[in-house]
Amino acid sequence: MTAATTMPIGAHVRAGGDLLPALARGAEIGADVVQVFTQSPRAWKPRQYGDEVLEAYRDAQARATQVRQTFCHATYLINIAAADPEVLARSQACLLANFAVATAIGARGLVLHVGSHRGRGFEASLPQVVDALLRTLADQPGGECPIVLENAAGTGDTVGRTFDELAAILQSAGSDDDRRLLVCLDTQHLWASGVDYGSVDKADAVLAHFDDVVGLDRLQCLHLNDSKVELGANRDRHENIGEGTIGTDALGALLSHPALVAVPAILEVPGDGHGARAQDLATARAALARGIDLRHRS
Repeated sequence: MTAATTMPIGAHVRAGGDLLPALARGAEIGADVVQVFTQSPRAWKPRQYGDEVLEAYRDAQARATQVRQTFCHATYLINIAAADPEVLARSQACLLANFAVATAIGARGLVLHVGSHRGRGFEASLPQVVDALLRTLADQPGGECPIVLENAAGTGDTVGRTFDELAAILQSAGSDDDRRLLVCLDTQHLWASGVDYGSVDKADAVLAHFDDVVGLDRLQCLHLNDSKVELGANRDRHENIGEGTIGTDALGALLSHPALVAVPAILEVPGDGHGARAQDLATARAALARGIDLRHRS
């Protein structure tokens, strides 16, 4: 089993006040794809952009030769599984604002942490999660930008920690009719939640299970991170590629699966404290090459 080395690999980068620095920063570190926040990730108040700013980003992205795709990441405070009505209302408003910007700049997706049910249980929170997602999609009718649900690391009462939970959200939202609800798999979150893909055989089994439960056609992107914590630790702690408990062999085994060849992989690593560097992208590409080599030998 083989895979080509054309997987788009990029990183989360700082966008600045008018978003455009994201493309320059991405090009500087050799990224094929970038991910940005459209506002402070730890504040409720959305950043206001003029139409000219949003149009300028769309135009710059269309002309870009290095960075071919942009993703947005929703604000961390959003919790559409919240039991508190005030938190839920603020989450809905913030999600709407984030999604409007992502749609306006032509992003390939708005990645979202669903949130925490705070002990109520997944089933109890599911209806309001689906309602919040459908309200958000309805706010941008005819738009092409999807909401991309990210798997959780298993911390606390987070929603979306298993493939079954992600599939339940998609199914309840009727996503067969609206392909604007998709999934992002974070490699560190998978590892922290106890999903072992430490060899080619194990990686293939994980992706076969994902395909059975969710569907590989729903996988819009990967978050490519090593882990500061051990397998099954249920903690969200990212590490630079090759410097954590997952390692390049395991990451390569997953990345090199042929079904993922065109799926963008976005680094969210600390680098030297200021985010991913050119050397981090080079290490990620080397991990992919290592995985392909492992497949050739298997």
